[in-house]
Amino acid sequence: MKPADRTELFRRLAELNPRPETELEYRTPFELLVAVILSAQATDVGVNKATRRLFPVANTPQAMLDLGEEGLRRHIATIGLFNAKAKNIIATSRLLLERHGGEVPSDRDALEALPGVGRKTANVVLNVAFGEPTIAVDTHIFRVANRTGLARGKNVDEVERKLLRNVPATYRKDAHHWLILHGRYVCTARRPRCPDCVIADLCAWPDKTRGD
Repeated sequence: MKPADRTELFRRLAELNPRPETELEYRTPFELLVAVILSAQATDVGVNKATRRLFPVANTPQAMLDLGEEGLRRHIATIGLFNAKAKNIIATSRLLLERHGGEVPSDRDALEALPGVGRKTANVVLNVAFGEPTIAVDTHIFRVANRTGLARGKNVDEVERKLLRNVPATYRKDAHHWLILHGRYVCTARRPRCPDCVIADLCAWPDKTRGD
């Protein structure tokens, strides 16, 4: 995709949604961190249902430790991989208290040292909680980047590197949200809504769907 087309792509997405936000519900960096850990292989809708029950009971590292792993499991049992996620969230809460005064760090290395926090989770927290121009590549963004030609790659790390290089600086901070929402609601996996897509003419994908 040509640089001018990349700029136009994001100009249109920004015009459609000037202030994109994560669909995960949270009020603090810790709530966001927990929600993102829970969101692995789960929908935002499912995570929000669980955290609406969980956060009124435990929304700080100390409260989470007080709740305990068994208590946490009961609150998140509707979410996939809840046993492993409960273990990681309790361990992460303990490390936040021991190493960071109970605060979520804004440093990538410190974030990725927390149990259950990989590069994608760290990118989301850095972007959403701290305003860093990072791009967390999930399945939706991976699909959109490859289909459109915006940033083709064989794995998420390659796509992330290319996106950070290809996305115009003006749009980099919100690019993660625009791309994930576009992949979630328009450029879907099985039958993308190409006739309704505002960037269809810029997209290099040869198998566009038709409206009939």
